[in-house]
Amino acid sequence: MAVLKSINPFDPSRIINYPQLSDMSLAIRLGRSHSTFAQYRTTSFEERSELINRAAVLLRERSRELAEEITREMGKPLSEAEAEVKKCAWVCEYYAENAALFLEERVVETEADESRVIYEPLGPILAVMPWNFPFWQVFRFAAPALMAGNTVLLKHASNVQGCAGTIENVFKEAGFEEGIFQNLAIGSDRVAAVIASEYVKAVTLTGSEQAGVSVASEAGRHLKKCVLELGGSNAFVVLNDANRELALNLALPARMQNGGQSCIAAKRFILESWIAEDFIPLLVEKVRDLLTGDPMEEETQVGPLVSITQAKEVEDQVNRSVEMGAKLLLGGERNGAFYQPTILTGVVPGMPVFEEEVFGPVYAIMEASSPEHALELSNQSDFGLGMQLFTDSEHSTELFIKGAEEGAVFVNAMVKSDPRLPFGGTKKSGYGRELSEEGIREFVNIKTIWIG
Repeated sequence: MAVLKSINPFDPSRIINYPQLSDMSLAIRLGRSHSTFAQYRTTSFEERSELINRAAVLLRERSRELAEEITREMGKPLSEAEAEVKKCAWVCEYYAENAALFLEERVVETEADESRVIYEPLGPILAVMPWNFPFWQVFRFAAPALMAGNTVLLKHASNVQGCAGTIENVFKEAGFEEGIFQNLAIGSDRVAAVIASEYVKAVTLTGSEQAGVSVASEAGRHLKKCVLELGGSNAFVVLNDANRELALNLALPARMQNGGQSCIAAKRFILESWIAEDFIPLLVEKVRDLLTGDPMEEETQVGPLVSITQAKEVEDQVNRSVEMGAKLLLGGERNGAFYQPTILTGVVPGMPVFEEEVFGPVYAIMEASSPEHALELSNQSDFGLGMQLFTDSEHSTELFIKGAEEGAVFVNAMVKSDPRLPFGGTKKSGYGRELSEEGIREFVNIKTIWIG
């Protein structure tokens, strides 16, 4: 059976092979998740809260060590990796404190002697997770799922199996009984069989549009609920009346965080006409000053992309866009898995950097003649995960809040996920929600009780 390879993107000679689970071992883990659920579902919120808080403590105590694991496997700068681990601790603490309130039974006045709504766990939930935030994507699902009383089966990306195993160990060391959270070291070709298992009750996926279609089709075939958090091509809209310095300062983390390999990264920069003249040269200066290098070094701001293949894909998207008329102001060169921070202007609909999700450090800049035109360009996308707007106008703010075809609208701030707010998209960015109250209710049975 083929192994799962973890290749260090900074030093591709460093390869770790992880054996896949045999069919027998996989079947045992599926059965264990089912049998453990029968007991785990009866635990109290207080018991679950104690366990998940212990996991949070371990994450904070070992944040540096865990961050190094992330950086070795997918290449993000160490400082960003450590921030990711600490955010995982936050989501654990958030649900430890709030899950009981979110799932508190609700009394409804009817003509019955008694009528109420209760929330019960579903059972084993399969989580198919990506490499770009190898800890955060897992914990933002697992924390609410476990607090609701479900058990979790993780199918992580093949290239971050070190992180996957480490996450499983964190939960075990926190005191979760074996079987409550399990890593499934399997390839993508075996996911369909897991979804089909009688023990798996639902599935969640964070990943590409193609992966979402595959998982949703399989879940639908077996009438199992799924939540999809897919790609994005978020707009970063700067209107003429915006605070230019604020927008410039946020343009760096909004696009460059994680090397641009983020579904919620700003990808299409839409500038109203006259502010563009000042904004673009200042942005070029800021991006040019970013320090690229070894992601394990503290001062590094931009590391390699996750793989040479990923860097080549970004290179191709940029080259095709330049051939169609986009102007290259900065960057545009690749060295192995490194792709230089790149700025393109003159971008129009139809170009790859407008139509496709660009998973790398590329600013695709276009101009709009008015706020209405900017909104039109923002909505002219197959994706709808989120967008950010910079303006001091209440009228423009309302225009975008009501008119943006997105799962989130951030005004004078960059799009981000926050445990306190629901997260998810529209159109080809998927469906369902993670985080907040809405997220924990995705994987529960909402049961109506009527006593006459």
